[in-house]
Amino acid sequence: MAGNVIFRSTKSITMKHVVPVFLLLFLGLKLNGQNLSEAKEGAVSFVTAQNVYVKFQSTASISVGDTLFIIKDSKRIPVLIVKDLSSISCVCTPISAKQFSVADKVLTQPKIIQTPKTEVALVVPVIAPAVAVADTTSVKKELPKELKQSISGRISVSSYSNFSNVSDFSQRMRYTFSMNAQNLGNSKLSGETYISFVHKQNQWSEVKDNIFNGLKIYSLSLSYALNKNNNIWFGRKINPKLSNVGAIDGLQYETKFKSFTAGAFAGSRPDYMDYSFNASLLQYGGYLGHDYANQKGGNVQTSGAFVEQKNNGITDRRFTYLQHSNSLVPNLYFFGSVEFELYNKERNITSLDTTYTQSNSPTLSNLYVSLRYKVVKQLSLSVSYSNRQNIIYYETYKSIIDQLLDESTTQGYMFQVNYRPGKKLSIGANAGYRFSKHDPSPSKNLYSYVTYSSVPWINASATLSATLMETGYINGKIYSLGLSRDIIPGKLYGGIGYRYVDYKFVNAETSLRQNMAEMDLTWRIMKKLSCSVNYEGTFEKGRNYERIYVNLTQRF
Repeated sequence: MAGNVIFRSTKSITMKHVVPVFLLLFLGLKLNGQNLSEAKEGAVSFVTAQNVYVKFQSTASISVGDTLFIIKDSKRIPVLIVKDLSSISCVCTPISAKQFSVADKVLTQPKIIQTPKTEVALVVPVIAPAVAVADTTSVKKELPKELKQSISGRISVSSYSNFSNVSDFSQRMRYTFSMNAQNLGNSKLSGETYISFVHKQNQWSEVKDNIFNGLKIYSLSLSYALNKNNNIWFGRKINPKLSNVGAIDGLQYETKFKSFTAGAFAGSRPDYMDYSFNASLLQYGGYLGHDYANQKGGNVQTSGAFVEQKNNGITDRRFTYLQHSNSLVPNLYFFGSVEFELYNKERNITSLDTTYTQSNSPTLSNLYVSLRYKVVKQLSLSVSYSNRQNIIYYETYKSIIDQLLDESTTQGYMFQVNYRPGKKLSIGANAGYRFSKHDPSPSKNLYSYVTYSSVPWINASATLSATLMETGYINGKIYSLGLSRDIIPGKLYGGIGYRYVDYKFVNAETSLRQNMAEMDLTWRIMKKLSCSVNYEGTFEKGRNYERIYVNLTQRF
């Protein structure tokens, strides 16, 4: 397709020429670290067997040990733990079964911004496809006396290319546009949008058959501030107070009174096949929240919601959830979320035919609690517990209800410790234990790392890590070493890494050993124009797999 960036699979563009270029850049220039830009939101830039790389405009407000979130199946789920930082990127360890793809949105926990004698307000960035509710305080927000238009956004073009000596070359292109327009024409009217378009090489027919196979509208809405305490939204929007619901196509209203916030919505949800508009998937509900912040910076947030979702007029799902975060005790942070299904169907086993009995009794579907304690400035500990069941939309999934009902609850524990014995040295480890009734045996994993932020002679940040895993199907060991540094301060940032993977399959005598190389460069061409290139090569006996990701982003 005209205008696409095409990479052809030849030996001349792989390891032979890429490695010397990165080594030359790493060893030949002096480091003088600086942040590149301000942080807003993060997107997955690179995915490996062990780590997930998340890129931000800046990581100034992010710390090692922080949790990153996504929205999955209309639920707010913690998925990543930050284990290392650069000026614009985070190296993260997965803590869930979520399979990440490049450009997936990942969200940090918004921070409380509080100044003396000033009320605190919740600041929500332009986001998509999902928003996470976190430990924030949202008190009455006064409209400024003079409204002033403010427009910001970004346009990006990305190319994902795959090379292999055992399969054909493939390429996927992704174009994204996001914009946050506040007080259009100095009025009370604002808007936001996040749209992406994806197509694969030689598969244009899929887009011709259905434009929404490529076009994804994650957010497209207008809002109007009726007064200082009342707002109304129309269009497709993810409400940060209703993150478990996901995107809402329709009308939303919110009012604030003192430390309370209440809201309601009515509309539909995006189509579950292609994310297009589907008026048959009606939904409505409401929420109530309370926020409190003390003078020492601690805060408490509690919110609850009720949601009814339908499919062609028949109840598809009905649920309620409650979230609570608390940081009133110094150095101690608690977060908990519980979700109950209020509409259930139970299979009648004694019936000759497959029939179901409806039940409206509350049934626990999700529970997540986490506790993080900062023992001293250099040492922090955290522990979490999750209990998740399969979410069932009884009308949408009625052809596979039996299968979904048979799937059991998955439970898991995670413990993490991070220690900074010096300004340049960080040590950490986390251990996870996950199990369900149908698993042959529980899944266990142990990850540990050591990071030194200023390696002599090359002034790079180095991370050495090891991962041990044991599941009912595979036992594995992963060892890795990564280096990253500012190559040209404020302009060019790069990283290289190596991993050795050794997997042994429980029910087979064979094993899998891989050598993996990773390289990335981020170039700030101009103040609001940047380009990044990521390379990953996986080398097995007789088989090579190589991936190149290129992204060009223009902010405005």
